[in-house]
Amino acid sequence: MVARERELKPDRSARDLYGADMRRYRKNAGMTLEALSGVVRYSRTHLARIETAEAVPPPDLSARLDACFGTDGHFGRLYRLARREGHPDQYRRRMELEERAVSIIEYAPFVVPGLLQTERYARAIFNVGNPSAPAESVDDLVTARLSRQAILKGAKPARLSVVLEESAITRTIGGPEVMHEQLRSLLPWVEGPTSLLQVLPHTHGAHSLMGGMLALSTLDNGTTVAYEESITTGRLIEDPETVRRCTQACDVLRAYARSPAETAEFIRSVLEELPHEHHP
Repeated sequence: MVARERELKPDRSARDLYGADMRRYRKNAGMTLEALSGVVRYSRTHLARIETAEAVPPPDLSARLDACFGTDGHFGRLYRLARREGHPDQYRRRMELEERAVSIIEYAPFVVPGLLQTERYARAIFNVGNPSAPAESVDDLVTARLSRQAILKGAKPARLSVVLEESAITRTIGGPEVMHEQLRSLLPWVEGPTSLLQVLPHTHGAHSLMGGMLALSTLDNGTTVAYEESITTGRLIEDPETVRRCTQACDVLRAYARSPAETAEFIRSVLEELPHEHHP
């Protein structure tokens, strides 16, 4: 007996519309989920969850669907709306502004910021944040986080400047293998064509941004907005005077942080001290 397909509700959300259109184009092409899986290189189960709006589409799926169905960027345009639904409401305004950023300055005290996280590092953070979360829920959170990294790619990537506390480099998250991968991935960003990454040494002592993470996004219209985040809350700051004070605080930390060459040397030294995991 063939299982009955779940009814879709494309008018409920952008994610539902994405899934409904994916099913519509697939059926118009006479393709089963198994056949589509072979073309776009995602499992049948994963594609089924995207069709029923149970999963956020991964960042590279839309281009593959557009190529498969000849839809001229249709799924890419839908994805820009659907991917925001993987984030809680309080982050969506931030995402909308972040997508318009021409430059971003971030300070991160404890973990590597989301724009530079690897898939396994991000997954480890979400797992420890909510150990009882279903695997599918964590998958969606990881996909949504990685999708933000699109602003650092393409023909006109945003310029990124990051100051990390030493603890964000030395704290092992997800085990040595995951941390090896994460730290190696940071090295090209230390002094890249559109990036600068510096580590602030513990010897600097106390400073005004120790309470949480801070991101400053300069938008395409020249204005700058700030976003600060603690353990459970985030706050978007658009008041010019408050943003100015946040910018000054970041400037001070950048001045006291290690140079790019010293930062790369420090990351490599931490990599050398990390144990290697051996699998039988």
